[in-house]
Amino acid sequence: MSAFRDERNRKALERLRRAMPEAVPGPVLRHALARPFIPPTPRRAVESYWRAHPLRADRLARGLAALSGTPDGWTWRLDGAAGTARSLSFRTPPAPFREARFSRGPGHCCICGQPVFRLGWHVDLWREGRTNHNAGWHAACVAAWRFWCEPSDHVQVLKRVQHRRCAVSGGRLLRTAEVDHRVPLFSVWRERRHEPWPALLAFWGAPNLQVVNRTAHVVKCALEAGARAGGRSGAYSAPP
Repeated sequence: MSAFRDERNRKALERLRRAMPEAVPGPVLRHALARPFIPPTPRRAVESYWRAHPLRADRLARGLAALSGTPDGWTWRLDGAAGTARSLSFRTPPAPFREARFSRGPGHCCICGQPVFRLGWHVDLWREGRTNHNAGWHAACVAAWRFWCEPSDHVQVLKRVQHRRCAVSGGRLLRTAEVDHRVPLFSVWRERRHEPWPALLAFWGAPNLQVVNRTAHVVKCALEAGARAGGRSGAYSAPP
């Protein structure tokens, strides 16, 4: 296995060096060379970097969204009609630039609305003065979208941020600990959906995520279910 991996990495490194552009972010290259299996192309190296750093991707994607701002005339609505690209559920983050009416076209990210450059990067490091018209996502926004939609897949990362302590009880996190939204998403839909779109994304991102032990999670969910059934949201606070 070691001999196979060494040979594969040798070939992948040769291919990566041939294809690597002159300007490449240092952290991306260092991450690629430290992988057990080196990515053979620059694009895959960039994607691997952002997958390994979902919290950075989350911050960057929300920052890029803030630069774009809420498109004129857009409101967050739930509509499953064909061609609308609107969310089917309030559990999916709103994404106005995925809708045909507000799309900025090729070379712009359909999540944050900002220009996409070579390798799916968010800055024109190569000073080419043009966007990548073959790309519709930033590599960072792809990782952020997965983080927002499937936060439970990143429980280990969130555990490390919390120093492996339960966010509700303060006790040590157990193996069965679960990812939870501090402000429940149904409350966001009911009471906050008219807030500016970039601010809404924080409710799916790291500011609104916590890891809690299952027992504490069950109690919290029961309280939220009672509040939801009663048509009130309870004393929830917005994420910082």
